[in-house]
Amino acid sequence: MSGLLILTDMLTITQALHDQIVAHARKDHPDEACGVVAGPAGTDRPERFIPMLNAARSPTFYEFDSTDLLKLYRDLDDRDEEPVVIYHSHTATEAYPSRTDISYANEPGAHYVLVSTADTDGAGPFQFRSFRIVDGEVTEEEVRVVQAY
Repeated sequence: MSGLLILTDMLTITQALHDQIVAHARKDHPDEACGVVAGPAGTDRPERFIPMLNAARSPTFYEFDSTDLLKLYRDLDDRDEEPVVIYHSHTATEAYPSRTDISYANEPGAHYVLVSTADTDGAGPFQFRSFRIVDGEVTEEEVRVVQAY
């Protein structure tokens, strides 16, 4: 994988990927949904939607299955991709990283997307926000949804 780290203050994502993330959050509600959007290494361009199983199956916590995670990173390495977006949903709170989310954030180049389905029972309006989490520091960034790159 690329050792080059490109940080921007904006996540640019296609409408299709945005909608897939939201649909996953709604489908898994009342449990938290989680997954990754991979992209070519070094491009900061999310392209491939990879929904993951929340191994915790919890409405207040998510955890990638360790076997699935190992397979994911091998696949990313084989494709010369990296996790551009790491997403999960909050089902009872706003779309802002919790202390646990911050402590588990170990991809400094990734956009951490949170979708809140707290006020919707999984069906209504939702919050879709993106953050950078580096060394425990959280910075919110603008989200730009485009039809295509």
